[in-house]
Amino acid sequence: MEKFTVLEGVAAPLKLVNVDTDMIIPKQYLKTIKRTGLGTGLFSEMRYKDDGSDNPDFVLNQSAYKSAKILVAGDNFGCGSSREHAPWALLDFGIRCVISTSFADIFYNNCFKNGILPVVVSKEDLDKLFDDADRGANATLTIDLPAQEIRGPDGGVVKFEIDPFRKRCLIEGLDDIGLTLEKAPAIAAYETAKGAEQPWL
Repeated sequence: MEKFTVLEGVAAPLKLVNVDTDMIIPKQYLKTIKRTGLGTGLFSEMRYKDDGSDNPDFVLNQSAYKSAKILVAGDNFGCGSSREHAPWALLDFGIRCVISTSFADIFYNNCFKNGILPVVVSKEDLDKLFDDADRGANATLTIDLPAQEIRGPDGGVVKFEIDPFRKRCLIEGLDDIGLTLEKAPAIAAYETAKGAEQPWL
């Protein structure tokens, strides 16, 4: 998993509440178990018209936000089904951080397991960040995970809380497999000792 320390990039405002995982990545894209290639399906029902052309009204189709790395979103982001394809699609598009006042629990957990930082802020701070994100190409935010702060284009700072274990995993790029591999020497020692005690195993 790619490490997450300091992220600087354009922030796209998605001023919608209760964005569910089917809106993030519709069901027709769930046929694959690959983590790549899903970026084209991200928000597809809002991003594309019926004829497949880009919807110019959707934020990620606007030139200022086509390379956004950060998403500033409304309350209860990632609700609905538990599909892990949702964070895969965000990551494949290039989104490494989503900021909201609240997240659905399963989506929130899946973000950490896939190298995306979900940041919970107050309603007041979200409104400030929406104002920053509305600046288009000038809407550059800096997400400093070690310092646990978001720095705006005018020097404003928003602090955020995060579980220390999850913070460490993101900074060191450790997913579940990486965490298991950290224990490899202890596992090998245990297996060797167990084999000596029970040679028939």
